[in-house]
Amino acid sequence: MLEAFKSLPEDPDELRSVSAQMLQHIQSQAYQIEKLKAELHGHRKARFGAKSEAMDQLALDLSEDDEIAQAAKDQHTGQPPSDDEAPNNKRQHSRKPLPDHLDREDEVLSPGEACHDCGGALRQVGEDVTEELDYIPGHFVVRRFIRPRMACTCCEAFAQAPLPSRLIERGRPGPGLVAHMLVGKYCDHLPLERQSRIYAREGVDLHRSTLSDWVGRTTALLEPLGEHIGKLVRAGPALFADDTPVKLQVRANTTKTKTARLWSYVRDERPWCGAAPPCAWYQFSVDRKGEHPANHLAGYTGTVHADGFAGFNGLFGKGKVSAPLIPQVMRLDCPSQIPVVPNARAAVHPAG
Repeated sequence: MLEAFKSLPEDPDELRSVSAQMLQHIQSQAYQIEKLKAELHGHRKARFGAKSEAMDQLALDLSEDDEIAQAAKDQHTGQPPSDDEAPNNKRQHSRKPLPDHLDREDEVLSPGEACHDCGGALRQVGEDVTEELDYIPGHFVVRRFIRPRMACTCCEAFAQAPLPSRLIERGRPGPGLVAHMLVGKYCDHLPLERQSRIYAREGVDLHRSTLSDWVGRTTALLEPLGEHIGKLVRAGPALFADDTPVKLQVRANTTKTKTARLWSYVRDERPWCGAAPPCAWYQFSVDRKGEHPANHLAGYTGTVHADGFAGFNGLFGKGKVSAPLIPQVMRLDCPSQIPVVPNARAAVHPAG
């Protein structure tokens, strides 16, 4: 095509025709160039951008976990949340009212009709309204606790019903919303930042730091339940033990991590039709030393199913029964390593 443009015609009509062809050719090349640029950008992003984006997400997750840990610590010490319910926020935000478009459910808490001091009749002189944001599967709802302020017509004594027990004192999340957040984060793997954006689409403005504070304080309340699950696991005649590596942030405001451990202990009696329901107990440690499983199962005398990790050797002492897992048995060179059981190979291989 370019060869045809080297010699331009002298006739004006032919020259206009050639010019139109050249313009069309240039436009086609420009379109092809933009297309190749877009493809090149996509390849570069796929090859060189993934690591940086992963680090950004890692930094976000670590920051989120750090806020949750701090909130759990505050819950243990009894420190109430600040007015914006986000004590780690550098920017202080005033508490925003709950959106008007959300459904309201009123619950009137009355102190009764008679004065507790003299028995006289009570008349209403005002009321206090406390709003709690809750979540019913599929939509948000604002539960309003209305507490009339009553005054005795005889002795002028005041009476008012107390607020019901709440998960977070001075906080606004209801139990349904908290359960929804915990299931989303720990079962469905939805970071709180993503949950915050999901709630924003429904007109509910909840900052990630606020959600972190709520989750941290709630997890502190669930610790007695975790301890009870541990007792149930260790009360069984047999359990399964294993560990898995997890990333641990070295210090705050950094993406540097080290490898910590999450220890899992499972009681499952379904294979032999046991009466107890299956349950799992998790414990955390900053390293993989064998002292951790030994401390977790101190005093346990049942059968422990575990792999060949040397750290589990402390579980197989006096009064404890060890049972290797099938994958560890299959690694043995049968029958040379198990000469006393000539049919061991036939017993192991069908399990695979």
